[in-house]
Amino acid sequence: MAETELISLPAAQDLATAALIANKTAPGIAGRVASALVASEAAGQPGHGLSRVPSYAAQARSGKVDGFAKPSLEQVTGSLVRIDGAFGFAYPALDLALDALPEMARTNGIAMAAIRRSHHFGQGGLHCERLADQGLVALVFGNAPKSIAPWGGKEPLFGTNPIAFAAPVPGEPSLVIDLAVSRVAKGKIMAAEKAGRAIPEGWALDRDGNPTTDASAAMVGTMLPIGDAKGAALAMMVEVMAAALVGSSFGFEASGLFSGEGDPPNLGQTIIAIDPGLSSGGAYGERIAALMTAMAGSEGARLPGSRRIDARLNAERNGMEIPGLILDEVRALAREGARCSS
Repeated sequence: MAETELISLPAAQDLATAALIANKTAPGIAGRVASALVASEAAGQPGHGLSRVPSYAAQARSGKVDGFAKPSLEQVTGSLVRIDGAFGFAYPALDLALDALPEMARTNGIAMAAIRRSHHFGQGGLHCERLADQGLVALVFGNAPKSIAPWGGKEPLFGTNPIAFAAPVPGEPSLVIDLAVSRVAKGKIMAAEKAGRAIPEGWALDRDGNPTTDASAAMVGTMLPIGDAKGAALAMMVEVMAAALVGSSFGFEASGLFSGEGDPPNLGQTIIAIDPGLSSGGAYGERIAALMTAMAGSEGARLPGSRRIDARLNAERNGMEIPGLILDEVRALAREGARCSS
């Protein structure tokens, strides 16, 4: 079997959707989840891509995530909504937030969505980018099950806890900055494990606290934070922003995202949208243009998030190279569902 296979975006969408429908997920929700996973894969983020389908399917089968859940929105104030994810997949809840925030932000200058009883929210930059493409500056905070120890500690307490940011740039693609507070997102290690590949040293420790290049050992060990103590402090900050602030579980209370065992993880996300024209008195467009010009004039500098644009264009034109082991697993899930329904 070839190490990787080429698959088009529509074929990947259909395959992931079929696999999820076959595993206790409503068709509309399955399509929305598949769309988010394929978009992440196309943007060069395989840790949030098709490698997630087997774990999502296992959780839907066991009821750890409700594949039929419908999120609900509560308007708390003119600039704040609370969204109940109902222990379903995060993407429908995120859609509610992203649909509501633009008008609120333009009316009030700033708006926030607090999402609780949620799940894995994928590539945070994609959600921010949707707001930036509508002219808003956006921030997303999301917590995750424990995998990082407090600085100086040995036992994991915080999640990899992504922080994402996006800002509109007149006449250019939006600026997108997306990072986990671990040196890499844990999904990258999971993707390496599924593909049978080693990971670089410096990403993670095994369960005994030793550096490891074994992806399986890293999955049951701890992640190393970016910037050492500073990264661990950021992880704690996100726990406040995405869990305490919205009323969801902390990372040390949440069940894992890579198996069907356990209770729903009850993760949280906070999304903040800002109208930069209102906050800057109309100066934002000129100011962001000056920043981008300075970046362009800095020899050797690379704009954060810029690789996603070329990756998307290549995926749209030529398809995506996916590890064959991952595609085989997703195809098996879809075939099993087809046999059960026949």
